[in-house]
Amino acid sequence: MMLALFLGTIAFGQNVDKAQEKKQAIDQYGNTVDVKPLEASSRDGILVFESKDKDYKFWFDSRVQIDFANYWGQQSWADKIGDGASVRRARFAVKAQITPMWYGEVDMEVANGSFELKDAIVRFTGLKNWQFSVGSQKPDFSISRNTSSRYLEFMERPMVVSAFAPSRHLGIFAKYNNKLLFASASILFQEIEGQETRDYVEKNNKDYGMSEGLSYLGKIVLRPLNEADYGIHIGGALMYDQPKTSDENGMNSWERFSCRNATNINRKKYIDTDDIKGADHNLIATVELAGHYEGLRIESAWMSDWTYMKKETNIDKPYHFQGWYVEGGYLLFGGKQTYDSGSAKFNRTRNGRKWGDIELALKYEFLDMNDYKDRGDNAIYGGSAELYGAGLNFYFGKNVKFAINYQFVNNDRYANGKGKLYVGLDAEGNPTKDYTKVVAGDGDAGVNYHMLLGRFQIAF
Repeated sequence: MMLALFLGTIAFGQNVDKAQEKKQAIDQYGNTVDVKPLEASSRDGILVFESKDKDYKFWFDSRVQIDFANYWGQQSWADKIGDGASVRRARFAVKAQITPMWYGEVDMEVANGSFELKDAIVRFTGLKNWQFSVGSQKPDFSISRNTSSRYLEFMERPMVVSAFAPSRHLGIFAKYNNKLLFASASILFQEIEGQETRDYVEKNNKDYGMSEGLSYLGKIVLRPLNEADYGIHIGGALMYDQPKTSDENGMNSWERFSCRNATNINRKKYIDTDDIKGADHNLIATVELAGHYEGLRIESAWMSDWTYMKKETNIDKPYHFQGWYVEGGYLLFGGKQTYDSGSAKFNRTRNGRKWGDIELALKYEFLDMNDYKDRGDNAIYGGSAELYGAGLNFYFGKNVKFAINYQFVNNDRYANGKGKLYVGLDAEGNPTKDYTKVVAGDGDAGVNYHMLLGRFQIAF
Protein backbone atom coordinates (compact mmCIF):
# COMPACT_ATOMS: atom_id res chain seq x y z
CA MET A 1 0.00 0.00 0.00
CA MET A 2 2.76 2.46 0.95
CA LEU A 3 4.72 1.54 -2.17
CA ALA A 4 1.66 2.14 -4.36
CA LEU A 5 1.07 5.49 -2.67
CA PHE A 6 4.72 6.51 -3.14
CA LEU A 7 4.70 5.58 -6.83
CA GLY A 8 1.42 7.39 -7.29
CA THR A 9 2.89 10.54 -5.72
CA ILE A 10 5.87 10.42 -8.10
CA ALA A 11 3.57 9.97 -11.09
CA PHE A 12 1.42 12.87 -9.93
CA GLY A 13 4.52 15.09 -9.57
CA GLN A 14 5.68 14.19 -13.06
CA ASN A 15 2.26 15.07 -14.47
CA VAL A 16 2.40 18.41 -12.62
CA ASP A 17 5.83 19.14 -14.11
CA LYS A 18 4.56 18.32 -17.59
CA ALA A 19 1.53 20.50 -17.02
CA GLN A 20 3.76 23.36 -15.93
CA GLU A 21 5.84 22.96 -19.07
CA LYS A 22 2.66 23.44 -21.06
CA LYS A 23 1.22 25.96 -18.65
CA GLN A 24 -1.75 28.03 -19.74
CA ALA A 25 -3.25 31.24 -18.46
CA ILE A 26 -6.04 33.71 -19.18
CA ASP A 27 -5.13 37.07 -20.74
CA GLN A 28 -6.86 40.41 -20.12
CA TYR A 29 -9.42 39.66 -22.83
CA GLY A 30 -10.43 36.30 -21.36
CA ASN A 31 -8.55 34.20 -23.93
CA THR A 32 -6.66 31.05 -22.95
CA VAL A 33 -2.98 31.58 -23.79
CA ASP A 34 0.13 29.43 -23.63
CA VAL A 35 2.77 30.45 -21.10
CA LYS A 36 6.46 30.01 -21.93
CA PRO A 37 9.10 30.87 -19.28
CA LEU A 38 11.83 33.28 -20.43
CA GLU A 39 15.45 33.60 -19.39
CA ALA A 40 16.88 37.11 -19.00
CA SER A 41 20.44 37.95 -19.95
CA SER A 42 22.68 40.90 -20.77
CA ARG A 43 24.33 40.46 -24.16
CA ASP A 44 27.03 43.07 -24.59
CA GLY A 45 24.90 45.45 -22.51
CA ILE A 46 21.60 44.71 -24.29
CA LEU A 47 18.77 43.25 -22.16
CA VAL A 48 17.42 40.11 -23.84
CA PHE A 49 14.62 37.74 -22.84
CA GLU A 50 14.64 34.35 -24.57
CA SER A 51 12.75 31.07 -24.24
CA LYS A 52 14.66 27.85 -23.51
CA ASP A 53 13.77 26.41 -26.91
CA LYS A 54 15.12 29.60 -28.62
CA ASP A 55 11.86 30.04 -30.55
CA TYR A 56 11.01 33.36 -28.89
CA LYS A 57 13.30 36.31 -28.18
CA PHE A 58 12.48 39.82 -27.01
CA TRP A 59 14.93 42.66 -26.48
CA PHE A 60 15.35 46.41 -26.14
CA ASP A 61 17.61 48.44 -28.42
CA SER A 62 18.22 52.04 -27.37
CA ARG A 63 20.80 54.73 -27.98
CA VAL A 64 21.56 58.28 -26.93
CA GLN A 65 23.76 60.69 -28.91
CA ILE A 66 24.68 64.10 -27.51
CA ASP A 67 26.34 66.44 -30.05
CA PHE A 68 28.35 69.67 -29.81
CA ALA A 69 29.50 71.93 -32.64
CA ASN A 70 31.74 74.95 -33.15
CA TYR A 71 31.99 76.79 -36.51
CA TRP A 72 34.51 79.39 -37.61
CA GLY A 73 36.40 80.88 -40.53
CA GLN A 74 33.52 81.94 -42.78
CA GLN A 75 34.03 85.17 -44.73
CA SER A 76 33.22 88.44 -42.96
CA TRP A 77 30.26 89.06 -45.30
CA ALA A 78 28.73 85.62 -44.77
CA ASP A 79 25.72 84.87 -42.58
CA LYS A 80 26.61 84.01 -39.01
CA ILE A 81 26.68 80.33 -38.06
CA GLY A 82 25.53 79.50 -34.55
CA ASP A 83 27.51 77.12 -32.34
CA GLY A 84 25.45 74.79 -30.20
CA ALA A 85 24.58 71.45 -28.66
CA SER A 86 21.84 68.97 -29.41
CA VAL A 87 20.37 65.63 -28.44
CA ARG A 88 20.99 64.23 -31.90
CA ARG A 89 19.24 60.95 -31.20
CA ALA A 90 17.33 59.50 -28.26
CA ARG A 91 16.10 56.23 -29.68
CA PHE A 92 14.02 53.51 -28.03
CA ALA A 93 13.23 50.29 -29.87
CA VAL A 94 11.46 47.08 -28.97
CA LYS A 95 12.29 44.03 -31.09
CA ALA A 96 10.98 40.47 -30.98
CA GLN A 97 11.45 37.20 -32.83
CA ILE A 98 7.93 35.93 -32.13
CA THR A 99 8.53 32.53 -33.77
CA PRO A 100 11.46 31.27 -35.86
CA MET A 101 9.56 32.64 -38.90
CA TRP A 102 8.10 35.96 -37.67
CA TYR A 103 9.83 39.12 -36.45
CA GLY A 104 8.40 42.45 -35.29
CA GLU A 105 9.93 45.82 -34.39
CA VAL A 106 8.89 49.28 -33.23
CA ASP A 107 11.54 52.02 -33.12
CA MET A 108 10.82 55.52 -31.80
CA GLU A 109 12.77 58.79 -31.71
CA VAL A 110 12.21 61.38 -28.95
CA ALA A 111 15.28 63.62 -29.38
CA ASN A 112 14.89 67.28 -28.35
CA GLY A 113 11.30 66.73 -27.28
CA SER A 114 9.95 65.79 -30.73
CA PHE A 115 8.42 62.37 -31.36
CA GLU A 116 9.05 60.52 -34.61
CA LEU A 117 8.22 56.98 -35.60
CA LYS A 118 11.24 55.29 -37.16
CA ASP A 119 10.83 51.56 -37.78
CA ALA A 120 7.51 49.67 -37.60
CA ILE A 121 8.13 46.26 -39.14
CA VAL A 122 6.34 42.97 -39.70
CA ARG A 123 8.84 40.46 -41.17
CA PHE A 124 8.69 36.86 -42.40
CA THR A 125 11.96 34.90 -42.21
CA GLY A 126 10.71 31.37 -42.86
CA LEU A 127 12.48 30.79 -46.20
CA LYS A 128 16.21 30.11 -46.27
CA ASN A 129 18.22 33.15 -47.44
CA TRP A 130 15.02 35.18 -47.93
CA GLN A 131 13.37 37.93 -45.92
CA PHE A 132 10.03 39.67 -46.57
CA SER A 133 8.83 42.76 -44.70
CA VAL A 134 6.02 45.27 -44.66
CA GLY A 135 5.93 48.50 -42.69
CA SER A 136 8.23 51.46 -42.17
CA GLN A 137 11.95 50.87 -42.61
CA LYS A 138 14.94 51.95 -44.66
CA PRO A 139 14.98 50.44 -48.16
CA ASP A 140 18.23 48.90 -49.35
CA PHE A 141 19.77 51.60 -51.53
CA SER A 142 22.83 53.19 -49.92
CA ILE A 143 25.40 51.40 -47.76
CA SER A 144 25.88 54.62 -45.80
CA ARG A 145 22.15 55.24 -45.31
CA ASN A 146 21.58 51.67 -44.16
CA THR A 147 24.52 51.54 -41.77
CA SER A 148 23.25 52.31 -38.28
CA SER A 149 24.13 55.76 -36.95
CA ARG A 150 25.91 53.93 -34.11
CA TYR A 151 28.47 52.52 -36.54
CA LEU A 152 29.14 55.44 -38.91
CA GLU A 153 32.76 56.56 -39.22
CA PHE A 154 31.68 60.23 -39.17
CA MET A 155 28.94 61.85 -37.14
CA GLU A 156 26.80 62.64 -40.18
CA ARG A 157 26.32 60.85 -43.46
CA PRO A 158 27.80 62.42 -46.63
CA MET A 159 25.90 65.25 -48.32
CA VAL A 160 25.05 63.21 -51.41
CA VAL A 161 23.50 60.49 -49.23
CA SER A 162 21.38 63.04 -47.37
CA ALA A 163 20.27 64.58 -50.67
CA PHE A 164 19.45 61.49 -52.75
CA ALA A 165 19.33 58.25 -50.78
CA PRO A 166 15.82 57.36 -49.56
CA SER A 167 15.34 57.05 -45.83
CA ARG A 168 12.49 55.32 -44.03
CA HIS A 169 9.31 54.80 -46.05
CA LEU A 170 6.17 52.78 -45.60
CA GLY A 171 6.55 49.94 -48.06
CA ILE A 172 6.90 46.31 -49.06
CA PHE A 173 10.41 44.85 -48.95
CA ALA A 174 12.10 41.64 -50.09
CA LYS A 175 15.73 40.59 -49.91
CA TYR A 176 17.86 37.60 -50.77
CA ASN A 177 21.27 36.94 -49.29
CA ASN A 178 24.03 34.38 -49.50
CA LYS A 179 27.77 34.64 -49.00
CA LEU A 180 28.54 35.99 -52.48
CA LEU A 181 25.32 37.82 -53.44
CA PHE A 182 22.89 40.25 -51.85
CA ALA A 183 19.77 41.36 -53.75
CA SER A 184 16.74 43.36 -52.68
CA ALA A 185 13.59 44.94 -54.11
CA SER A 186 11.21 47.47 -52.55
CA ILE A 187 7.92 49.20 -53.30
CA LEU A 188 7.75 52.47 -51.37
CA PHE A 189 4.77 54.58 -50.35
CA GLN A 190 4.95 57.74 -48.23
CA GLU A 191 7.65 58.67 -45.77
CA ILE A 192 6.94 57.96 -42.12
CA GLU A 193 8.42 60.72 -39.98
CA GLY A 194 6.73 63.24 -37.71
CA GLN A 195 3.24 64.66 -37.54
CA GLU A 196 3.99 67.20 -40.28
CA THR A 197 4.50 64.61 -43.01
CA ARG A 198 1.40 62.72 -41.88
CA ASP A 199 -0.62 65.93 -42.08
CA TYR A 200 0.46 66.37 -45.71
CA VAL A 201 -0.65 62.81 -46.57
CA GLU A 202 -4.05 63.26 -44.98
CA LYS A 203 -4.61 66.73 -46.44
CA ASN A 204 -3.70 65.65 -49.97
CA ASN A 205 -5.94 62.60 -49.64
CA LYS A 206 -8.93 64.46 -48.15
CA ASP A 207 -8.82 67.72 -50.11
CA TYR A 208 -7.55 66.49 -53.47
CA GLY A 209 -8.32 62.75 -53.53
CA MET A 210 -4.71 62.02 -54.39
CA SER A 211 -3.30 58.51 -54.46
CA GLU A 212 0.08 58.07 -52.84
CA GLY A 213 3.00 58.27 -55.25
CA LEU A 214 5.00 55.07 -55.58
CA SER A 215 8.69 54.29 -55.84
CA TYR A 216 10.28 51.09 -57.11
CA LEU A 217 13.78 50.21 -56.02
CA GLY A 218 16.24 47.41 -56.65
CA LYS A 219 19.76 46.72 -55.44
CA ILE A 220 22.43 44.08 -56.11
CA VAL A 221 25.69 43.61 -54.20
CA LEU A 222 28.46 41.23 -55.27
CA ARG A 223 30.96 40.04 -52.66
CA PRO A 224 33.85 38.20 -54.30
CA LEU A 225 35.50 38.16 -50.86
CA ASN A 226 33.35 37.83 -47.76
CA GLU A 227 35.16 36.59 -44.67
CA ALA A 228 35.06 37.68 -41.05
CA ASP A 229 38.30 39.70 -41.20
CA TYR A 230 38.20 40.87 -44.83
CA GLY A 231 35.76 41.44 -47.66
CA ILE A 232 34.84 43.40 -50.78
CA HIS A 233 31.45 45.01 -51.45
CA ILE A 234 30.54 45.98 -55.07
CA GLY A 235 27.02 47.34 -55.24
CA GLY A 236 24.59 49.14 -57.47
CA ALA A 237 21.00 50.35 -57.03
CA LEU A 238 18.34 52.09 -59.11
CA MET A 239 15.13 53.78 -57.96
CA TYR A 240 12.14 55.03 -59.95
CA ASP A 241 10.58 57.72 -57.76
CA GLN A 242 7.27 59.56 -58.09
CA PRO A 243 6.42 62.72 -56.09
CA LYS A 244 4.89 61.72 -52.75
CA THR A 245 1.84 63.09 -50.97
CA SER A 246 3.92 63.04 -47.78
CA ASP A 247 5.78 66.02 -49.25
CA GLU A 248 4.45 69.56 -48.83
CA ASN A 249 4.30 70.05 -52.60
CA GLY A 250 3.39 66.51 -53.60
CA MET A 251 -0.03 67.59 -54.82
CA ASN A 252 1.62 69.92 -57.34
CA SER A 253 4.19 67.42 -58.62
CA TRP A 254 7.04 69.54 -57.35
CA GLU A 255 10.47 68.16 -56.63
CA ARG A 256 13.19 69.66 -54.47
CA PHE A 257 16.67 68.62 -53.33
CA SER A 258 18.44 70.21 -50.40
CA CYS A 259 20.92 69.24 -47.69
CA ARG A 260 23.16 70.59 -44.97
CA ASN A 261 26.97 70.55 -45.08
CA ALA A 262 27.30 67.16 -43.30
CA THR A 263 26.49 68.74 -39.95
CA ASN A 264 23.25 68.86 -37.99
CA ILE A 265 23.52 71.76 -35.55
CA ASN A 266 24.13 74.33 -38.30
CA ARG A 267 20.62 74.29 -39.78
CA LYS A 268 21.46 76.30 -42.90
CA LYS A 269 20.92 74.41 -46.16
CA TYR A 270 23.30 76.15 -48.54
CA ILE A 271 22.66 73.49 -51.20
CA ASP A 272 19.04 73.83 -52.36
CA THR A 273 17.49 73.48 -55.83
CA ASP A 274 14.28 75.19 -54.67
CA ASP A 275 11.01 73.77 -56.01
CA ILE A 276 11.27 72.12 -59.43
CA LYS A 277 7.70 72.57 -60.63
CA GLY A 278 6.20 70.10 -63.06
CA ALA A 279 8.37 67.11 -62.14
CA ASP A 280 6.94 63.81 -63.36
CA HIS A 281 9.37 61.28 -61.85
CA ASN A 282 12.99 60.75 -60.90
CA LEU A 283 15.58 58.08 -61.63
CA ILE A 284 18.17 57.85 -58.87
CA ALA A 285 21.18 55.56 -59.22
CA THR A 286 24.19 54.66 -57.14
CA VAL A 287 27.36 52.62 -57.57
CA GLU A 288 29.28 51.55 -54.46
CA LEU A 289 32.71 50.12 -53.76
CA ALA A 290 33.63 49.24 -50.19
CA GLY A 291 35.78 46.80 -48.31
CA HIS A 292 37.50 45.95 -45.07
CA TYR A 293 40.70 44.20 -44.04
CA GLU A 294 41.26 43.59 -40.35
CA GLY A 295 41.33 47.13 -38.85
CA LEU A 296 40.92 48.98 -42.17
CA ARG A 297 37.56 50.01 -43.63
CA ILE A 298 37.01 51.91 -46.91
CA GLU A 299 33.71 53.05 -48.36
CA SER A 300 32.90 55.02 -51.52
CA ALA A 301 29.85 55.75 -53.62
CA TRP A 302 28.65 57.82 -56.58
CA MET A 303 25.00 58.88 -56.74
CA SER A 304 23.08 60.61 -59.49
CA ASP A 305 19.56 61.90 -60.04
CA TRP A 306 17.71 62.51 -63.29
CA THR A 307 14.52 64.52 -62.81
CA TYR A 308 12.10 64.02 -65.71
CA MET A 309 9.53 66.74 -66.33
CA LYS A 310 5.89 66.57 -67.39
CA LYS A 311 5.17 67.09 -71.09
CA GLU A 312 3.34 70.37 -70.53
CA THR A 313 6.54 71.95 -69.20
CA ASN A 314 8.14 71.56 -72.67
CA ILE A 315 11.38 70.53 -70.94
CA ASP A 316 12.44 67.37 -72.76
CA LYS A 317 15.88 66.92 -71.23
CA PRO A 318 15.86 65.68 -67.62
CA TYR A 319 17.69 67.69 -64.99
CA HIS A 320 20.84 65.99 -63.76
CA PHE A 321 22.44 66.27 -60.30
CA GLN A 322 25.21 64.12 -58.83
CA GLY A 323 27.83 63.65 -56.15
CA TRP A 324 30.24 61.19 -54.61
CA TYR A 325 32.29 60.50 -51.52
CA VAL A 326 35.15 58.34 -50.32
CA GLU A 327 36.00 57.70 -46.68
CA GLY A 328 38.12 55.30 -44.70
CA GLY A 329 38.98 54.42 -41.14
CA TYR A 330 41.62 52.38 -39.31
CA LEU A 331 41.56 50.96 -35.78
CA LEU A 332 44.84 51.86 -34.13
CA PHE A 333 45.02 49.25 -31.36
CA GLY A 334 44.46 45.97 -33.16
CA GLY A 335 40.68 46.06 -33.53
CA LYS A 336 38.77 44.55 -36.44
CA GLN A 337 36.16 46.09 -38.74
CA THR A 338 33.02 44.01 -39.29
CA TYR A 339 30.51 43.68 -42.11
CA ASP A 340 26.87 42.58 -41.84
CA SER A 341 26.32 40.19 -44.76
CA GLY A 342 22.60 39.86 -44.09
CA SER A 343 22.03 43.57 -44.75
CA ALA A 344 25.07 44.47 -46.92
CA LYS A 345 26.37 47.19 -44.60
CA PHE A 346 29.06 47.80 -42.01
CA ASN A 347 28.55 46.74 -38.42
CA ARG A 348 30.06 47.31 -34.98
CA THR A 349 33.84 47.27 -34.62
CA ARG A 350 35.61 44.61 -32.57
CA ASN A 351 37.96 46.36 -30.18
CA GLY A 352 41.61 45.47 -29.97
CA ARG A 353 41.98 46.11 -26.23
CA LYS A 354 39.90 45.32 -23.16
CA TRP A 355 39.31 49.03 -22.62
CA GLY A 356 38.30 49.56 -26.26
CA ASP A 357 40.02 51.04 -29.31
CA ILE A 358 40.62 54.27 -31.26
CA GLU A 359 39.78 54.77 -34.94
CA LEU A 360 41.31 57.36 -37.26
CA ALA A 361 39.05 58.33 -40.18
CA LEU A 362 39.44 60.53 -43.28
CA LYS A 363 36.99 61.54 -46.02
CA TYR A 364 36.34 63.66 -49.09
CA GLU A 365 32.92 64.37 -50.55
CA PHE A 366 31.43 66.42 -53.38
CA LEU A 367 27.88 67.35 -54.35
CA ASP A 368 26.67 69.27 -57.43
CA MET A 369 23.08 70.51 -57.64
CA ASN A 370 23.64 72.84 -60.59
CA ASP A 371 22.24 72.18 -64.06
CA TYR A 372 22.47 75.31 -66.20
CA LYS A 373 24.42 74.39 -69.33
CA ASP A 374 22.25 74.99 -72.42
CA ARG A 375 19.22 75.47 -70.15
CA GLY A 376 18.49 79.17 -70.67
CA ASP A 377 15.59 80.33 -68.49
CA ASN A 378 15.07 76.76 -67.25
CA ALA A 379 18.47 76.57 -65.57
CA ILE A 380 18.71 75.36 -61.98
CA TYR A 381 21.38 76.79 -59.68
CA GLY A 382 21.14 74.65 -56.56
CA GLY A 383 24.77 75.06 -55.63
CA SER A 384 27.68 72.68 -55.21
CA ALA A 385 30.05 71.95 -52.34
CA GLU A 386 33.13 69.92 -51.51
CA LEU A 387 34.10 68.82 -48.03
CA TYR A 388 37.26 67.50 -46.39
CA GLY A 389 37.05 65.73 -43.05
CA ALA A 390 39.08 63.93 -40.40
CA GLY A 391 37.83 62.17 -37.32
CA LEU A 392 38.81 60.26 -34.21
CA ASN A 393 36.45 57.70 -32.73
CA PHE A 394 37.13 56.50 -29.19
CA TYR A 395 35.43 53.18 -28.37
CA PHE A 396 35.09 52.38 -24.67
CA GLY A 397 33.98 48.80 -24.20
CA LYS A 398 31.23 47.72 -26.59
CA ASN A 399 28.60 50.35 -25.88
CA VAL A 400 30.21 53.76 -25.40
CA LYS A 401 31.70 55.93 -28.15
CA PHE A 402 33.16 59.43 -28.21
CA ALA A 403 33.67 61.04 -31.64
CA ILE A 404 35.59 64.16 -32.69
CA ASN A 405 35.20 65.42 -36.28
CA TYR A 406 37.00 68.27 -38.03
CA GLN A 407 35.57 69.35 -41.40
CA PHE A 408 36.21 72.09 -43.93
CA VAL A 409 33.51 72.85 -46.47
CA ASN A 410 33.75 74.94 -49.64
CA ASN A 411 30.38 76.01 -51.11
CA ASP A 412 30.19 77.62 -54.55
CA ARG A 413 28.57 80.97 -55.43
CA TYR A 414 25.25 79.32 -56.32
CA ALA A 415 24.86 77.77 -52.85
CA ASN A 416 22.65 80.55 -51.46
CA GLY A 417 19.93 78.46 -49.79
CA LYS A 418 17.41 79.30 -52.55
CA GLY A 419 18.17 83.01 -52.29
CA LYS A 420 18.25 83.33 -48.48
CA LEU A 421 22.02 83.34 -47.81
CA TYR A 422 24.89 85.66 -48.79
CA VAL A 423 27.35 84.28 -51.34
CA GLY A 424 29.77 87.18 -51.93
CA LEU A 425 30.25 90.89 -52.51
CA ASP A 426 28.74 92.98 -55.32
CA ALA A 427 30.46 95.72 -57.34
CA GLU A 428 29.91 98.23 -54.52
CA GLY A 429 31.44 95.94 -51.89
CA ASN A 430 28.14 95.04 -50.26
CA PRO A 431 27.15 91.49 -49.32
CA THR A 432 24.76 89.96 -51.84
CA LYS A 433 22.58 86.87 -52.00
CA ASP A 434 22.37 87.14 -55.80
CA TYR A 435 25.11 85.04 -57.43
CA THR A 436 24.81 87.06 -60.65
CA LYS A 437 26.01 90.17 -58.80
CA VAL A 438 29.09 88.64 -57.19
CA VAL A 439 32.18 90.28 -58.68
CA ALA A 440 34.90 88.40 -56.83
CA GLY A 441 36.71 85.50 -58.44
CA ASP A 442 35.51 81.97 -57.93
CA GLY A 443 37.95 81.53 -55.06
CA ASP A 444 36.24 84.32 -53.08
CA ALA A 445 32.61 83.49 -53.87
CA GLY A 446 30.52 81.05 -51.87
CA VAL A 447 30.64 80.41 -48.13
CA ASN A 448 33.65 78.48 -46.81
CA TYR A 449 34.04 77.53 -43.17
CA HIS A 450 35.56 75.12 -40.66
CA MET A 451 33.76 73.05 -38.07
CA LEU A 452 34.73 71.05 -35.00
CA LEU A 453 32.11 68.52 -33.93
CA GLY A 454 31.87 66.20 -30.94
CA ARG A 455 29.55 63.39 -29.92
CA PHE A 456 28.98 61.28 -26.81
CA GLN A 457 27.13 58.05 -27.56
CA ILE A 458 25.85 55.14 -25.52
CA ALA A 459 23.90 52.10 -26.73
CA PHE A 460 21.97 49.84 -24.39
